[in-house]
Amino acid sequence: MTAMHKFSYGLFVLTAKDGDKDNGCIINTALQVTTDPKQVSICVNKANYTHEMIKNTKKFNLSFLTEKTSFDIFTRFGFQSGKDVDKLEGLDEAARADNGIMYLTKSANAMVSVDVSQMIDLGTHTMFIGEVTEDKVLCDDSSCTYQYYFDHIKPAPNAEKTKKKGWVCKICGYVYEGEELPPDFICPICKHGVEDFEPL
Repeated sequence: MTAMHKFSYGLFVLTAKDGDKDNGCIINTALQVTTDPKQVSICVNKANYTHEMIKNTKKFNLSFLTEKTSFDIFTRFGFQSGKDVDKLEGLDEAARADNGIMYLTKSANAMVSVDVSQMIDLGTHTMFIGEVTEDKVLCDDSSCTYQYYFDHIKPAPNAEKTKKKGWVCKICGYVYEGEELPPDFICPICKHGVEDFEPL
């Protein structure tokens, strides 16, 4: 545990569309930048397929996840790559915004659509800043924070995993087996680095 883990992050499903392809991922890096005009920023790992789509189209949607969000939503959008699967296929709680991009209708308490006006290279990530073109409040349920996710939504590691020698990703639960974690290791599931791993 470091001081960085004490920031009070919210959790969001970030969605994009490029051509006929829909995609999305879980992020905790969305912020309101200004109110007049309404602007938000997000930081997205360059390894994420959603990053590539936003860079190409300069548009995205954010669905603000609630405390009632099921772990299935985190599994769908966080534990697999949109390069390999259609993350929105068969999802019965999604609709298209005016910009043509999907957003969640049941697990979210609000949504915003954003047109990107600035892109800032941050090394492993890109910060996208843009103006809100559409926003909706969907329900009154409380927003899900990172802490709430860890305390109430994410399943505890099972006993079999804890017997292994290795390291577990605190973000998604991926287990790296081995005595030492390489200093440049990147989680193959959520793309976080060694600072977000802890020993089993």
